[in-house]
Amino acid sequence: MPLNLHKNLPAIDLLKKEHIFVMDSLRASTQDIRPLRVAILNLMPLKITTETDLIRLLSNTPLQIELEFMKIKGYTPKNTPLEHMLEFYKDFDEMAPHCYDGLIITGAPVEQMPFEEVNYWNEITAIFDWASTHVTSTLYICWAAQAGLYHFHGVPKYDLPEKRFGVFRHFLREPLLPIFRGFDDEFFVPHSRHTEIRREDILAKPELTLLSESEESGVYMALSRGGREIYITGHSEYSPGTLNDEYLRDTAKGLPINIPAHYYRNDDPAQGPVVRWRGHANLLFTNWLNYYVYQETPYNIDDIKLLKNL
Repeated sequence: MPLNLHKNLPAIDLLKKEHIFVMDSLRASTQDIRPLRVAILNLMPLKITTETDLIRLLSNTPLQIELEFMKIKGYTPKNTPLEHMLEFYKDFDEMAPHCYDGLIITGAPVEQMPFEEVNYWNEITAIFDWASTHVTSTLYICWAAQAGLYHFHGVPKYDLPEKRFGVFRHFLREPLLPIFRGFDDEFFVPHSRHTEIRREDILAKPELTLLSESEESGVYMALSRGGREIYITGHSEYSPGTLNDEYLRDTAKGLPINIPAHYYRNDDPAQGPVVRWRGHANLLFTNWLNYYVYQETPYNIDDIKLLKNL
């Protein structure tokens, strides 16, 4: 999907080197169509890396996307240049009057804190509530999935005895849903987290549908309001080297960390990773954009506020 991006965004040059089609704002302005408006609330520490990972998955299908990045007001990230944030990110207050066809909310490095102790909890729950009426479909990823399930449905999270870290095999509970169009019976997803959501808590909520899980890594995906909210506990968007970077970072700091499971060839970091999740990651984002955003969103974007559940 051609993406309408700010022409100076670093991800553009990085992805062009991978032969992935992206469109800057100058070229997009010459196309007489209504693009899908998609916002990303990027809570990950390495903003540029996450931007690139997500843009890679949103690109190269026939429709045009106008992408905007949202940030938490008053929060200054430590690992991204201030100039980058000022040029490419907007506060929620600036975006709140508008409607969006899609919204992606990323994970955040706060998962071991109680939700209410996160210093931006009030703002992010306000964003969750706004999205429920101003966005056709929202993807909640990793910590955001836990936070959304807790905020809307009272689903708790639980500490794990050790970090769930690696690439795990998953299966489908609802294989006929459009989000899984083209999926195999089994597929792989990277996980990197210290907490979990439990299946019995999802199944106890009639308004939630458990879509996919793993014998090793537990709940992967749940859905509410027919797809207006989709909750994903893993990191399908990760690039091939992300788990390796996390592993090297933590070992360099002397932190307790296991080798990421089912990731390195023969479980040997020296042999590099075996990438087995990219095909289904592309299907996941393509299916979300097509069946839960494009097929459902009204042509008049302000009519999103009138939508019922999908």
